[in-house]
Amino acid sequence: MKKIIPLLSCAAILSLAPIGNVMAKKNTGYTETRYPIVLVHGMLGFDKTLGIDYWYGVAAALRKDGARVHVAKLTALDSNEARGEQLIEQLEYWQALYNEKGFNLIAHSQGGPTSRYAMYHLNYDRKQPLIKSLTTIGSPHKGSPVADVMLSKPVGDTAHKVFTSVMNGLAGLIEKFSSNPQQHIQNFTRSLSASSTPTMRQFNQYYPAGVPNSSCGEGQYTADGVRFYSWSGTQVTTNVLDPTDWGLSLLAKAFKEKNDGLVSRCSSHFGQVIRDNYQMNHVDQINHLFGLHHLLETDPITLFRQHANRLKHKGL
Repeated sequence: MKKIIPLLSCAAILSLAPIGNVMAKKNTGYTETRYPIVLVHGMLGFDKTLGIDYWYGVAAALRKDGARVHVAKLTALDSNEARGEQLIEQLEYWQALYNEKGFNLIAHSQGGPTSRYAMYHLNYDRKQPLIKSLTTIGSPHKGSPVADVMLSKPVGDTAHKVFTSVMNGLAGLIEKFSSNPQQHIQNFTRSLSASSTPTMRQFNQYYPAGVPNSSCGEGQYTADGVRFYSWSGTQVTTNVLDPTDWGLSLLAKAFKEKNDGLVSRCSSHFGQVIRDNYQMNHVDQINHLFGLHHLLETDPITLFRQHANRLKHKGL
């Protein structure tokens, strides 16, 4: 009898293991959108490099409860137009491969204007209404003073040349060690210009959908069936353990208004502004560095999950 009891106990524990696995893998459907989500990175971005996600933990958190997620891989440093053409190519590839009927784009930083370019040329020029919604996070829709200041330096200046070479080299290394290595030519100057105030002013004349007419208002919520959203933060230093905060605090000196270290609150406005004053900086918005963020602010991952649920309830 003494031998039977331990055997029965082991059997009971083993029988519960499959139940535990099922519960752990249970899909609640909370993030299960009608169309797959595409994450579009910004300047110096990547899908995954050296095993580290640009969107730190975001894709996994969305997939956990039903979302289908694609992660775009664009040139780390280039113009909105060049990156936009690459995005179009990837969207058409996923459409053909998975028979997708549309996509929900979520874009960070320069990924916002990049996605706006892709939306216009895909949905309107090519008559392929593949983009169903576009959400931008910390995107410089009206330009960034940081880009303006950097571009004001003389092109022939030695320091400018060295810094440009370093940035192009860094971008090349990021791509070399990414999960999908590419041989793109990096162009820091074009990338910087893409976020400058004069360039974005002209860009908005060509691609006005979703951009506010006023200096700090909301843009149109929809255009030709595409939903527009945005959110951003306005606190530069958010966690003493995060070294990127100190770099952003230096860049923030270029601003005269509230900003995230690279983009101002008003410049980030696009379509329906969900919120523009999270206690987050430009890096926190994608859950970096390694998930470090303001202890009293909503977890960035939660914002992505809530937004996927928002899209779901809009039938997107």
